[in-house]
Amino acid sequence: MSAIRAFIAIDFSAEIHERLDYVTGQLKSRLPDVPVRWVPAKNIHLTLKFLGDVSVSNLEMLNRIIRSEAKKINPFEISVGELGAFPSIHRPRVIWVGIEAPPELNMLQRGIENETSRLGYARERRPFSPHLTTGRVSRNATAGHIHQIADVLGDCKIGFLGATRIQAVYLYRSDLRPHGAVYTRLYNADLGEPI
Repeated sequence: MSAIRAFIAIDFSAEIHERLDYVTGQLKSRLPDVPVRWVPAKNIHLTLKFLGDVSVSNLEMLNRIIRSEAKKINPFEISVGELGAFPSIHRPRVIWVGIEAPPELNMLQRGIENETSRLGYARERRPFSPHLTTGRVSRNATAGHIHQIADVLGDCKIGFLGATRIQAVYLYRSDLRPHGAVYTRLYNADLGEPI
């Protein structure tokens, strides 16, 4: 039985991706020798559910789930802006750009989480915290590197990057390659669309 790595996400407009690319470029230029794996702007998305390894035989069922949950939610707008880090700016491991969204985003994510857990996919232990990952700090980063990242994040104010209308949910395949992950859309479901 073959399996693929997969996740469910929403995507953003080309304009938002361009602005995220600019922000990442600014951060890279200020942290040239710091071991951070920067996410290419074209790969930045908002993950609603990371599934991990998925049997190919489950793909159609996952497609039905995203279609069913997407039709319950009307299209909505998301605002993008502000920098942050997990677990905190002073101890950064993941560098992100923030999201502001209406309650519909949480409703969509919760519905997908509930339905995929019925198929046997583990529930996320942490509460849903919508963000766009722009970089991951390497485990090889020294205390000096961490301090440098914290200083740059504390000093760098990006503000509002724009808003985008969310009209669909996607099931993505993730192939890990030496140069980074390659994401391929397998299925999509329009919000508010009948099954």
